[in-house]
Amino acid sequence: MPQIIECVPNFSEGNDMHIIKQITDQIELVEGVRLLNVDPGKATNRTVVTMVGNPEAVIEAAFLAIKKAGELIDMSKHKGEHPRMGATDVCPLIPIADISMEETAKYAQRLAEKVGNELQIPVYLYEAAQPDKSRNNLSVIRAGEYEGFFKKIKQPEWKPDFGPAEFDAKRGGTVIGARDFLVAYNINLNTTSTRRANAIAFDVREAGRNVEENGVKVNKPGTLKSVKAIGWFIEEYGVAQISMNLTNINTVPVHIAFDEVCKRADARGIRVTGSELVGLVPLKSLTDAGKYFLKKQKRSIGVSEKELIKIAVKSMGLDELSPFKPEERVIEYLLKKESDSKLVNMTLVDFADETASESPAPGGGSIAAYVGALGISLATMVANLSSHKRGWDDRWEEFSEWAEKGESFKSELINLVDADTKAFNKIMDAFGLPKSTNEEKVIRTNAIQAATKFAIEIPYKVMELSYHSMIVIKAMAEIGNPNSVSDAGVGALCARSAVMGAFMNVRINATDYDDKGYVNDILQKGKEIENKTIALEQEILNIVDGKLGN
Repeated sequence: MPQIIECVPNFSEGNDMHIIKQITDQIELVEGVRLLNVDPGKATNRTVVTMVGNPEAVIEAAFLAIKKAGELIDMSKHKGEHPRMGATDVCPLIPIADISMEETAKYAQRLAEKVGNELQIPVYLYEAAQPDKSRNNLSVIRAGEYEGFFKKIKQPEWKPDFGPAEFDAKRGGTVIGARDFLVAYNINLNTTSTRRANAIAFDVREAGRNVEENGVKVNKPGTLKSVKAIGWFIEEYGVAQISMNLTNINTVPVHIAFDEVCKRADARGIRVTGSELVGLVPLKSLTDAGKYFLKKQKRSIGVSEKELIKIAVKSMGLDELSPFKPEERVIEYLLKKESDSKLVNMTLVDFADETASESPAPGGGSIAAYVGALGISLATMVANLSSHKRGWDDRWEEFSEWAEKGESFKSELINLVDADTKAFNKIMDAFGLPKSTNEEKVIRTNAIQAATKFAIEIPYKVMELSYHSMIVIKAMAEIGNPNSVSDAGVGALCARSAVMGAFMNVRINATDYDDKGYVNDILQKGKEIENKTIALEQEILNIVDGKLGN
């Protein structure tokens, strides 16, 4: 999975849509970034922008937007309800997928340094990006706001982290940092009482409530860390809700917040009827929730991503108040390009027709990846059937683990179906480059070689995954539901075919690659995988034949 971060810059303009559009246009210029939301507020005179993408692209887009905001917004004339200190007031980076907070903080520091040095704007770091914990709190940094900034910046303890220690009357200062993903989450109750909803909110929120002990008021914290909550009545729906901000979903994910509110509500004679997510969520929030609720049922978690999301939605009642559409609410889904999954989204008939057409792609590499995916899918099916087999209740967890491994192999191989066709198209694009001058010839040759290496690496990855998937297939032949042993056997045949077919693609693409040292090494490793695959296939088939007994 590619690294993804979210960036939510807040610009001090919420009324002039022409200015706002010029700022967001800068974001849309950058390849690898998706502008997800633009939310202007008139009373606050502030616009919150949400974008996501790969880290390098996001910090480039953020830099361009900050630059444009500084050109267009005059802070000396700004008025608004929200605290602010600059044209770009705050710019947090948030880790979304396959990236740590530490890595995200480094990107925030890079962005801050670039803004400070190249744009000459005073920049302060905050939260995870700020090494000095005495000045990492946004509200503390922003205290005094724009009007007090010209005095504050002269104080030694408030020297900016980057940029000049000079008051910029037009652009003000900017705060850049890294923080956890914040999820706005509302839980629906079968009551109209705001007071009772608040009581539950105080039970769970980290700040808790003040209570009197021995005549002294003391704070009693709630049960959930990194959670802010309050109760309110929603007239539109005619119910009370617990409105929550989950400020660290690694500490308290959505499903834990939901379950805890259910317990606390039940203790007060109130039922939770459903919930709603406000805004966007990372895919992991829903897949983790799906796994959590399946485990509570002692059912296998080795099911598809789609099924995990379905379980999460139904378990938490995310569709009670309005339809929940994952394609519109999950960040990773919004980032997906249709072309990235063109083949795997086809019907079986359309896929076969496309393969049989006069177009050279999809070819053997894509078919090998798909055959490998089908092979491990069969083994995953056996694991899931075994997990739910009557009389094997004490073994559900064992088979669930095997199914989860199988599902992981399947997902990776499915992604490689389209990746192999993209690799072929890269070669065709490289051959189509101009070659009129010596410089163009060099560029074209280098592009062809780079594309060829990519076209070798993709089927080689198919080989590795298909071979390693046979560990799951063999286990299911040995210990899985005996009624499905033939399915494990067919899975082994598919995996063997995937390895051998992918190796043919490695070999044919290797003939056009100039680095013969690399070619010899990859062919030797490929041959070793092929030989081990054939031997392992025979082992599995012997197990299957022994169990079939005819």
